[in-house]
Amino acid sequence: MSNAESAAAILAEGILAGRPRAVARGISLVENDRPEASALLRLIFPRTGRANVVGLTGAPGAGKSSLTDKLAQVYVDRRQRVGIVAVDPSSPFSGGAILGDRIRMPKLATHPNVFIRSMATRGNLGGLARATTEAVLLLDAAGYDVVIVETVGVGQDEVDIVKTADVTVVVVVPGMGDDIQSIKAGIMEIGDVFVINKADRDGVERTQMELEALLELAARPDGWQPPIVRTIATATPPVGLEELAAAVASYFDFAERHPAMRAQRRRRVLGRRLLELIRDRIMQQVWERELRDGQLEAALERIESRELDPYTVADYIVQKALR
Repeated sequence: MSNAESAAAILAEGILAGRPRAVARGISLVENDRPEASALLRLIFPRTGRANVVGLTGAPGAGKSSLTDKLAQVYVDRRQRVGIVAVDPSSPFSGGAILGDRIRMPKLATHPNVFIRSMATRGNLGGLARATTEAVLLLDAAGYDVVIVETVGVGQDEVDIVKTADVTVVVVVPGMGDDIQSIKAGIMEIGDVFVINKADRDGVERTQMELEALLELAARPDGWQPPIVRTIATATPPVGLEELAAAVASYFDFAERHPAMRAQRRRRVLGRRLLELIRDRIMQQVWERELRDGQLEAALERIESRELDPYTVADYIVQKALR
């Protein structure tokens, strides 16, 4: 057994025992693509698939962080263990997450049944960090009952949440034109539950009617009718959070009654992830074999001078790498 495999085995033992420090270390290994990461994921994967993964997505300013905080509190009050993965924009200097959800969720940050991790997108489109799926797997293996994934909120690139979540909650607010944004982003197709947050604002009735009209036009093949819940996450006490938790539970109940549908959805998620892993492995091999030691810079100089075109170079590198 190699050193990496030995280290992964020790860490996997800690994760499967539910130790937060081990989970944090595992996520860091995955984020930084360390040699131990693949061995760790192989060891813990058979112990996954038990957590309920809830994805929250929506436009910036919709109040996703406040909603995540209060929804997690509902589950904590029910004595469930909750993992939170909050995907933030990357710092252009350090590559790390700009926002810290331990600051935005001070009450939960110190709760023994809650694990919070901010992850930077590091330029990844789709509203998710590249390693988000693996972070969810680690929390699942560690015995967290519910894992909430809050996306970065980049507007039109939010649909990647379906690659990770069992149920997708789309958050909109009155008066921000989120209905039009939803059509552009394909949000209507991925939403299992819709939330009108900040429901004390003017225009909430209009937003509800527009959502209902759009949902009638976007009939789902599985027969599920996405509920619409109104919330005020920042109110004291929060408004509509129990109803939101009930709406999420109703989707899980629906999925349990339709096991073939749930299996198909999870298989689709696994299929997308498998393709991503294959793509990443191929890219890594191409980089190590064909683009190291200044070869990329040399190719770019010739392309910039129009001596070569990027299409010919790309075809040449791929054909050479696959020999």
